[in-house]
Amino acid sequence: MRNPFTPLLLAAALLAPAGRAAGQVVEEIVAIVNDDVITLSDFRSYHDTVYQMLRGQFQGEEFDKQYERVKKDLLDNMITDLLLLQLAKKKQYAVGEDVKNYVEKLKQENNIESDAQLQQLLLQQGIQYEQFIKQIEENILRQILVSQEVDRSIVVDESEGVTYYKVNPAEFTEPEEYKLRAIYLSTETRSAEELESRKAEISDKIRGGGDFVALAGEIGDNPLKENQGDLGFIKKGQLDKTLEEAVVNLKPGEMAPWVQSRNGWYLLKLEEKKGSRLKPYEEVNKDIWEKLFMQKKAMKMAEFLKSIKAKNYIKILKPNPLDT
Repeated sequence: MRNPFTPLLLAAALLAPAGRAAGQVVEEIVAIVNDDVITLSDFRSYHDTVYQMLRGQFQGEEFDKQYERVKKDLLDNMITDLLLLQLAKKKQYAVGEDVKNYVEKLKQENNIESDAQLQQLLLQQGIQYEQFIKQIEENILRQILVSQEVDRSIVVDESEGVTYYKVNPAEFTEPEEYKLRAIYLSTETRSAEELESRKAEISDKIRGGGDFVALAGEIGDNPLKENQGDLGFIKKGQLDKTLEEAVVNLKPGEMAPWVQSRNGWYLLKLEEKKGSRLKPYEEVNKDIWEKLFMQKKAMKMAEFLKSIKAKNYIKILKPNPLDT
């Protein structure tokens, strides 16, 4: 069986950076949040999980940039998550059924037949089943809290959606599309003289009434030879710039002169062209609503977090734990 759990467990680990009761402190403390503490080992574990997640997504300079971006907020994120969990527990939300449904859905999506099999797969990842369930429960508690305290206060009027649609037409305009077919000759398998000879041979056959589709499959090179040169529909801006310049002014049925791209020569034929289209409001109104909702949620969430941080006891003892 494939291992379906790495992203899931990584997410679960990130969602449970929590702390310990103040009376149980046995190591260096990074921050105190009401009656809980975040220890140096808590922080390092959270940091290492984030680091590995980024390593799996980015490489080279992009990884360095993303890591520097998130590193400075790690401790603040841990404090925020701990505050949300503390407040959610005070609200005494009942989440037992939600946790059960989550686990059942997880098992179904990954073809896991029993809790025992799930526990075994978790152990292979070095995670205890009880800890995993606890992390799921804490995540759901936070989600319910945010839903109750933030989401319920957000209203997006229809008029806002219509206004956004009118002000941002480019966002909802589909670009032109070209349905192309090509006879392709690779520059890697032929000399310049052979290429010129083959190009001339193909051009002569087409001028003599030769079938473009048949020639693409008989004389052209792979990989386009296999499907008789069919490139399908390609949106404007997605095609290689050199090739797009050759076809942008063609009419359906017309061919462009031979054009050289990075990996070979192409004889392009435009089979069909779709003009740009502004999607009707009815087609995009749900996307607009979601975008406006998320924009408002970001502002409301920032206000909510600022408020709860002001009302709770937070003491940071080591602002830069990685300097240790």
